[in-house]
Formats: sequence, C-alpha cells, structure tokens
Amino acid sequence: MCPLPQQPSHITKSPRDVLDSIFAFSPNRDTLGATSYFIVGNEGNILIDCPALDQTNLEFLRSHGGVKWLLLTHRGAIGKTAELQQNLSCEILIQEQEAYLLPGLTVTTFTQELTITPTAKVIWTPGHSPGSSCLYYNNLGGVLFSGRHLLPNQQGEPVPLRTAKTFHWPRQINSLKAIIQTFTPDTLKYICPGANTGFLRGQRFIDQAYQRLATLDLPALLQTQAIL
Repeated sequence: MCPLPQQPSHITKSPRDVLDSIFAFSPNRDTLGATSYFIVGNEGNILIDCPALDQTNLEFLRSHGGVKWLLLTHRGAIGKTAELQQNLSCEILIQEQEAYLLPGLTVTTFTQELTITPTAKVIWTPGHSPGSSCLYYNNLGGVLFSGRHLLPNQQGEPVPLRTAKTFHWPRQINSLKAIIQTFTPDTLKYICPGANTGFLRGQRFIDQAYQRLATLDLPALLQTQAIL
C-alpha cells in the first residue's frame, strides 16, 4: 500500500451527496481544482477523475465498497492515479490517445465508446484534450459526467470553454453536437461538471441538461476566442 502524504485532516471535507448514490469530492489542487465524482452501484463502483489522495477520501471510498473503475476524463485529471490504484486496487480507464501518460500502469483503453456496467458507458468527446471523454449514467433520468468538456459558465449554464490550452476547438464543438444528437430531454436530465462547480452557487448539478445544451448557438461558439 502506498504511503499517504502527511496532511492535517481538517483540510479535506468529506464527499457530499449530489444525487442518489452519487457523491462529489472537494476540488483537488493536484488536478487544478477539478471535482471528482463517485458512483456507488451494484455492478461496481466508479470513481470519475482523481480526488485528493488523503485518508479522509480513502476511508470514504473503502466504506462504500471500494472502487472498481477509475475513469480519467482527460489528461489533466490524472493527479495521483498510480497511488490511488495501489491503495484501492482499481482498474484504470482512459481513452487510448492518452494512455501513454500512465507509463508502467495497467490500464484499460477505449476508442469511441465503452460500456462498463449496465448503467454506465464512456464516450470519447475530443477537443479539450485529444482523449477527453464523458461518462453517461443512465439512471435518474440520465447523468453526464462531463469532465472539462462541458463546464458551467458564470451564469451556471453548461458550455464548452475554449482556453489557451484547448487541444482542438472545432472538434470540441463537434463533440458537443454529437451529444445533442445522441440524447433527448428524456435521456439527459443532469450534468455533473468536472470543474467550475462554484458557479453552480450551491446547486450540486446542472439540471434540465439537454434543454440547456440544445439552446446553445454552435456556430457562434465556434467563433469564440480562447481565454487565458
């Protein structure tokens, strides 16, 4: 088992409920303030991106049955993946183009889509990074864990955000278009974004997700300039 960093226990808050059987961890400075999520399910628990590696989080994960899959939605979410795998004996899942960033680790890769449980599948959504992906959970009316592919803006609306580090902006817009074409208001009720959760102002998810995405002006978004 990998030793843990020595950190005061009061730094880390316990994960909080988001939706039924879904929890969110405090933003992780190892992944530039990203939010990690945890789905507890009968078919195997899924951890989405890396939370901070500390005793509070590890004890929480173990108390809920451990982790079967650790999905990395993009290269910036890797954090302390190796140490988490050593402590939790979980399987790592990442899109094939970014697996090279985990040398020496045993990983499961996918190309376009991969169903990992009867209720969850991973979808390749390139643009933010070459191997950016989202996880779709078909319970609760449909929940999309969007990593950094879709984030809340200052008004709390889900949007793709173009930054100076965006890999390929037109591909990101095409990935968003594919999501809109794939889902419906009946199959996509919520988005759980992988960052910017402070813009949700206490709400723990984005609701009416499909309707909000369907109103986006994709041609105008395509012309958006990068922000720092």
